[in-house]
Amino acid sequence: MQPQPAAEIAFIKEAALLLFEAEPQDESIHAILLKVFDAEDGRDQLKRLFERRKDLVSSWPAKLPASPRAPMANAADHSLGNASPEHETAHSVLRIPRVALLPPGNDSSDAAAAMVASSLIEDITLGFCALNSLRVIAPYSAMQISRQSENQLALLQRYDINYVLDTRLSGHQDDLSLFSQLIYLSNSEVVWAERFNFRKMDLARNKRDISRHIVLEVAGQVEQHELTRTYFEQNPAAYHQYLVGQQHLHRLTLPNMRRARKEMKAALRESADFAPALSAIARTYSKEWLLTARGDIELLKSAEAFASQAIAIRDDLADGYRELGVAKVLQGAIDESVEALELAETLSPHYADVIADHADTLTHCSRPQLALEKITHAMELNPLSPDSYLWTAAGASYALGQFGQTVDYIEKMADSSLADRLSAASWAMLGDSEKARFFVRRTRETNPDFDVDRWLAIVPVKEQWHKDMYREGLKKAGF
Repeated sequence: MQPQPAAEIAFIKEAALLLFEAEPQDESIHAILLKVFDAEDGRDQLKRLFERRKDLVSSWPAKLPASPRAPMANAADHSLGNASPEHETAHSVLRIPRVALLPPGNDSSDAAAAMVASSLIEDITLGFCALNSLRVIAPYSAMQISRQSENQLALLQRYDINYVLDTRLSGHQDDLSLFSQLIYLSNSEVVWAERFNFRKMDLARNKRDISRHIVLEVAGQVEQHELTRTYFEQNPAAYHQYLVGQQHLHRLTLPNMRRARKEMKAALRESADFAPALSAIARTYSKEWLLTARGDIELLKSAEAFASQAIAIRDDLADGYRELGVAKVLQGAIDESVEALELAETLSPHYADVIADHADTLTHCSRPQLALEKITHAMELNPLSPDSYLWTAAGASYALGQFGQTVDYIEKMADSSLADRLSAASWAMLGDSEKARFFVRRTRETNPDFDVDRWLAIVPVKEQWHKDMYREGLKKAGF
């Protein structure tokens, strides 16, 4: 077979992509698309768009306990590979999303690398221009928007831009990296993020491969995100109540957890099978178990039941698996928890909250180094981190014997009283008995019946050394 001219290859690829956009669920079109892109080593990237979730998700229905309330719709009707006619119709009338590629930020001192990175963004823009599944803003307009530091968001909204691809070059010489993240502007959600590491000598040579990888990944992520967003917007009243409830979940207090639960139940009255509300209710029960510190198993059973209902209704959304994983770890089923959270992260690999909960479970699994790496990544994706992230980072640091770092993380929390027990143990291990006693007294004010041995008997920690380390700190503090 004679090699085909570049123009002909580009035409064939464009035709294949047009077919995919018209019938995204058609397996025969997937095969055509894979064959076309295989000529330029794009096969693995495209396969990830179709198969990343398929194998893991298909194994889960048999593992779930029977739902206490049968769902009104079969979960398969909502899965990516089995979209219902109504779902496909709703998707077909969506307006094409608009993407702005902002010029790369530069924290590197390497001017030549910065020029290559800028050229890379131009290549990515041209790659998007070849697709009809999204519209890309011209580089000149993107440059003008990037220069507006004060009203940049207003400009993006004025021009009806839905997604921003933000990139930043950092490092120097053999330590260069390009961090890229795709942000959905409506709620500042990080839809996709990846760091590309490359040596100076390889940057120019790898630019084309990196460009193709980003184009294919972003196109696939936008497609998936738009499908999910359609599901939310098909239930506007339920979605509104859900958003109201989400605001209460941001502050870890008992009154807030109960307000959130009330709003989520109102969402379910609007749409009985609105899976995100079921997941959120599960979260309120798990957090109430932590905040009350009484070991009430019924709270965790309720959390598990609501999470299982959410998965039964929508097995392609990460939140149900996330909440199931949290409920499982608090019940001591640590291996099952890790499995559920690994699946949640596979479904949404750039969902900072999922990564943070995965990190917390790894801490309970007595793998604090990996936990700290994961929570650091979550903080990179969500730099204005909520208290729960800092609490997880503090717990992992304590298990690593980094007591000063533990205190540093706790002091950054908006409400550090949530971690008073950990503060007391950390200051005791640092040898500051006065500060340790202060946090003991403060803990006693809110929980006068707190008992170290009773608490450690119900806190799930996989390895005995880890539990002994926590007990040592608490006892030294004066509990």
